[in-house]
Amino acid sequence: MHHSSADGVRRIDFLPWEYDPASPEGEAQAARQRELTDAGAEIAAGAFVAPNAAVYCDSLVLGERSYVAALAYLSGDLTIGADCSVNPFAVVRGEIRMGDGVRIGAHSSILGFNHRMDNDRPVFQQGTWSKGITIGDDVWIGSNATILDGVTVGDHVVVAAGAVVTKSVPDWAVVAGNPARVLRDRRAEKGATAPDLGDRLAAFGDRAREQAADLLARCYEDGRFVDRPAAAAGPLAPAVRPWADAVELADLLLGTPPPGFAAADLVRRLTARQDPATGLIPEGDLSDAGLEEPGRTTGPLSATDGDAAYHVLSVGYAVRLLGARLPHPVRAVHELTDRDLAAALDARDWGAHAWGSGAAVDSLGTACALNIADFSAELPDGGVGPLYGLLGWLTARADPATGLWGAPQPGSRWLQAVNGFYRLTRGSYAQLGLPLPYPEAAIDTVLEHAADPALATADGWTACNVLDIVHPLWLAAKQTSHRRAEGEAWARAQLDRALESWADGAGLAFAPRSDGADGVPGLQGTEMWLSIVWYLADYLGAADALGYRPRGVHSPDPLVRIAPVAGAL
Repeated sequence: MHHSSADGVRRIDFLPWEYDPASPEGEAQAARQRELTDAGAEIAAGAFVAPNAAVYCDSLVLGERSYVAALAYLSGDLTIGADCSVNPFAVVRGEIRMGDGVRIGAHSSILGFNHRMDNDRPVFQQGTWSKGITIGDDVWIGSNATILDGVTVGDHVVVAAGAVVTKSVPDWAVVAGNPARVLRDRRAEKGATAPDLGDRLAAFGDRAREQAADLLARCYEDGRFVDRPAAAAGPLAPAVRPWADAVELADLLLGTPPPGFAAADLVRRLTARQDPATGLIPEGDLSDAGLEEPGRTTGPLSATDGDAAYHVLSVGYAVRLLGARLPHPVRAVHELTDRDLAAALDARDWGAHAWGSGAAVDSLGTACALNIADFSAELPDGGVGPLYGLLGWLTARADPATGLWGAPQPGSRWLQAVNGFYRLTRGSYAQLGLPLPYPEAAIDTVLEHAADPALATADGWTACNVLDIVHPLWLAAKQTSHRRAEGEAWARAQLDRALESWADGAGLAFAPRSDGADGVPGLQGTEMWLSIVWYLADYLGAADALGYRPRGVHSPDPLVRIAPVAGAL
């Protein structure tokens, strides 16, 4: 069965799955593997490397029962899991990490490196660089497929024959074409997820409502709401946001104020420290023992940073859920001139600090929206303030190539820019019911970021990081179906994880997989993840099954709409 033919071509080299270590071939294969291990390779039991495979690796780890067939070409820094196959004539080069059960078809190329191509000298003189390629478990790569540097291929993926994969691929996807695009989600084919999604969402919503009172009571200590119990995560300084989160959760799940509180009393606490001069609410203790005279905040541009800036959102929406409004308009924003606003935004670092810059726009846009909604009769110009100047600046500064206002950074890549994009667009385009400037480019960038392996780690899979992807995809989908199948595949994977992360009686942690303090369920994590679940489900067309719809900071509905010009077509 394993004999050589007259011309030296051996069946076993081309059909290595027939290899039996106990056969006569075992001794020759052991000698072949000694050549490789003497050079530093790590080869597990039952593996096979054809004698005529070109293996010139700086580092090679080959898992149990994996094989490298005839005339395959391997080089670079390779980690290959168990039960993998590199079939004849395949090329695997560069920095490659692959899981278990990866099948690489004949004549395929997995290229974890790139040539430099500056224009000051010939390409052949410039050397190479690498981002690396990561391939998950249970992946089938068809013959003649090509996977390029920087790509992450998720678990259970099928790459069609001849596909050219230039961007990362989500779990369970089937991709094809040049460049490869997601055709469908494999789970839908067998009905493993899609048919029962509505039932799962309904059960999740029922569970959250049944336990809402318990999780709110769990986070009420010493006369105040706290984000997480001190016994679970250590004591936290008194803060405003937990009160607003408690109001949002009670409204979302119970349709009432938090049990034991009257709406008027909560409005009093939330607004007691609002500075009449600026309209801002500094950090402080809202318990009976901690309430003070109204807080004082500094100059008008202080509205764009810090806790007081976020309280424009959290308190502004919470009091509206309680049937009230802020006592004072946010004059710190209303009194800004368009020129001062543009200068302040231009002065920000939209690279390394794109998240903070986007958060500043969020507070500016929310302040304008609240002033229009609640103080239009009391403020000059109906409360509009610098809103049109803000929208003009955003339109002028959006990058047509990426759809964003930030840029990728070393190490964190797109994290700052995409997270900042969410905060910016939430407070402007989404909150005002306006279309995004470059929705398709934004989708491309956000999906590239969504495939970053760092986001799948315990510290990377957080409420902020998932929300800051799903909301942009959801918002852009109002304008275009561009790459919708890929977005839905990603959304299903996140929804599966989120629905499994609920802790009975406690809710959801900000970082459900973390072993640190952020892994302890609390008010912020629960409020954010309930909203995330809604957006993921709505993106998949199934949100009605949840039985709730966010109405606060994470509401999908505009707070105000800009009226069209009279007489316009």
